[in-house]
Amino acid sequence: MAEIVNLNRHRKQAARQMRGQEAALNREKFGRSKAEKARDAEAEARRNALLDGARQDPPKRD
Repeated sequence: MAEIVNLNRHRKQAARQMRGQEAALNREKFGRSKAEKARDAEAEARRNALLDGARQDPPKRD
């Protein structure tokens, strides 16, 4: 005889598998390592320090 298959369970399992594959692709596409994040944060801090050092105060009104 044929095996009885619960279609709802099969549908949900297939959807879970698709979400897992999509998540894996997104991790590969958008994920960054801790070292990359630290490097970017350091570069941004350097850039902000440079801009703050070049900032001019507005002239004072007397």
